Amino acid sequence: MALTASQIKSAEPRDKDYKLYDEKGLLLLVKKGGGKYWRLKYRIAGKEKLLALGVFPEITLSHARKLRDEARLDISAGIDPSQQRQALKQASSEAGQNAFEVIAREWLQKRGTKSVSGDKRLKALLEKDLLPQLGRFPVSDIKPQQLLAVLRRIESRGAIETAHRAKGIAGQVFRYAVATGRAERDVSADLTGALATPKTKHFAAITTPTEAGKLYGAIQQYQGTPTVQAALKLAPLLFCRHGELRHLEWAEINWDKSQIEIPGVKTKTREPHIIPLSRQALAILIDQRDHHKRGQYVFPSARGASRPISENGVRTALRTMGYDNNTMTAHGFRAMARTLLDEELNYRVEWIEQQLGHAVKDVHGRAYNRTKHLEQRRKMMQHWADYLDQLRAKAEAGNVITANFGNQNT
Repeated sequence: MALTASQIKSAEPRDKDYKLYDEKGLLLLVKKGGGKYWRLKYRIAGKEKLLALGVFPEITLSHARKLRDEARLDISAGIDPSQQRQALKQASSEAGQNAFEVIAREWLQKRGTKSVSGDKRLKALLEKDLLPQLGRFPVSDIKPQQLLAVLRRIESRGAIETAHRAKGIAGQVFRYAVATGRAERDVSADLTGALATPKTKHFAAITTPTEAGKLYGAIQQYQGTPTVQAALKLAPLLFCRHGELRHLEWAEINWDKSQIEIPGVKTKTREPHIIPLSRQALAILIDQRDHHKRGQYVFPSARGASRPISENGVRTALRTMGYDNNTMTAHGFRAMARTLLDEELNYRVEWIEQQLGHAVKDVHGRAYNRTKHLEQRRKMMQHWADYLDQLRAKAEAGNVITANFGNQNT
């Protein structure tokens, strides 16, 4: 006889578990602790089995009968519902382990630390643009069109360069999945040419002797916090990447050799980089050490010595001096040095490129090591500092002329 809702509701626990039977194998197991559990008794391949269908009252009588009928259809087709459930559970577990987000985070951990600012941008892009849209999908199930839709969303807000970076990051995740046996191919490769081409934007920079002299003079007169003053004065003398300047640590200064030694983990090329110090640069660092040294960083944040000054510190100082982003940027000191060392002071391009921290190869295609041409670069850096002083003096005297301060390309 079929069960009724009132029978199920009024069933009380006993000293031992007992069963109330419905029809077609459906039963209600009443536990001595008071719980009521739906079960389906069935036979397949000559064996009797039980299938759990849920708990009353979450699963009502009518719902339990519907689940029973669905399971019986599978049984009639020779499908064991218990085995099918286990297979689906396993597939779901495997899919979760192979989800794009799981693999992306694993790749990120294996990748390790590259640069503070670069790592921060990469993680932000993953968290904001890629993981919310792709994170839950098994990486092997993601199609090129699905990835393109995500990238189009980024494009739609005008962030074309970000869309290209997102495509590159997704590609690295896919290739890591291929390498670890969880995907067959990198689907981002199918999207070549699918995104809008970003407009090339160069950092604004002053590259003439006249304007360079005026700028260098203005820098010496800048009134700000001692730390920002020191960073601003060193920016044209060192012309390293702005992130390398901001994150410069006391441990990276070799006082005996008068040079900065930046480890490869902090450089864009992943190679160690040496910056010889001119007398002018060394004096600034000594003053910073004697009066403002605290903690790890040469240029600590005003908010705490455990972190460096913000990336806007030098930029804001330039703007205060009247140089907006369309005239001069913190990165622009590199272009200024690159141009004037080449065109005005006639230094060899490979020396300049090495000092800029670019990857440079010799005539045989081999990369120069960090100490190659070091003595020549040391003389070049001193000459560059003296040249800036001369340009400043001429600017302040109101008699700035374009001059060749000697051919050093020997």
